[in-house]
Amino acid sequence: MRSRTFECVDPSTLKEKLKVNVRTVNFIRTVRSSVKRIVNDVDNRVIVIIGPCSIHDVESTMDYCYRLSKVRAQLQQDLEVIMRAFLEKPRTSVGWKGLLNDPYLDRSSAIDNGLEASRKLYLQINKANVPIGAECLNPIAVWFIHDLISWGAIGARTTESQTHREIASGLPFTVGFKNNTEGAISTTINSITAAGCPHYFLSVNKAGKPSTFATDGNSSCHLILRGGHKTTNYDSQSINNASTYLMLTGLKSKVLIDVSHSNSKSNHVEQARVCKEVIKQINNGERKILGVMMESYLTEGKQTSSECDSVCGCGCKASYGKSITDACIGWPDSVDMFKELAAAVRIRRKDSR
Repeated sequence: MRSRTFECVDPSTLKEKLKVNVRTVNFIRTVRSSVKRIVNDVDNRVIVIIGPCSIHDVESTMDYCYRLSKVRAQLQQDLEVIMRAFLEKPRTSVGWKGLLNDPYLDRSSAIDNGLEASRKLYLQINKANVPIGAECLNPIAVWFIHDLISWGAIGARTTESQTHREIASGLPFTVGFKNNTEGAISTTINSITAAGCPHYFLSVNKAGKPSTFATDGNSSCHLILRGGHKTTNYDSQSINNASTYLMLTGLKSKVLIDVSHSNSKSNHVEQARVCKEVIKQINNGERKILGVMMESYLTEGKQTSSECDSVCGCGCKASYGKSITDACIGWPDSVDMFKELAAAVRIRRKDSR
């Protein structure tokens, strides 16, 4: 064996230590229900998943959360605003893997502490009346926090994974599957189909013991268009093609647009332009658009090695409110996008009467 093991807390013990109260349970249940209604085209609002590329600092994350809470309350008639609060960072090669895996950013990989810090943060965010959107990356880590999540994502690198299809089939919230890194949607549609079916699979239970899980299937999954290596898919033609493909397969036809990643050609400045293109389509009455996802933080851009002593797990001295992974749009631009999206929803709603 080329490995060593370090025992971690089990899900049940951590949940008992960091309990969720009745108010938060009801809040999460309400948001989950609202999201499903939007996916099913019963609610004509638009979902906005927005927040940092990855969570690395609790203080600035909560600063962002409190600002988001105010915007969410102001625009709740038109938008279902959910905070992108990703605790794990999938890497193309190597690098810092996120708060859950390396909470001290020093390569200590204190996962036990990361699990506790993650659950504690999620409780704080929900307490601020901000629902959480999370990527379900590690198939075991999700059981420590799934009760605090209102919407989940399966990323481009894991969208074809059988393990992630199985997990999504048993989660109690809507899950969006991204198209793969090449931009193809056929395999993602296969994943959505699979996640909607019952499964039996091996995982760990609340006590941390290996167990057979039997799921009912998750009928509330949807497609996320995030572009590919050499292509974008936020335009009207791409959305229509994807929606038609989904309908022919018997799936929900609405899609969520990720305005970052390959759709913005990994340039955070382009996110606003891409979002405006999506807003135009909503303005014109397009109902196939479920919502948008944006990478946003307090300060635009991302940290350079000189700002953070080569953040990547070496004890960074990071700039406050600035991403240490992918570049984000800043808070002022984010507020502008909120206002324009809400206005577009109102126009679409009025024109559909």
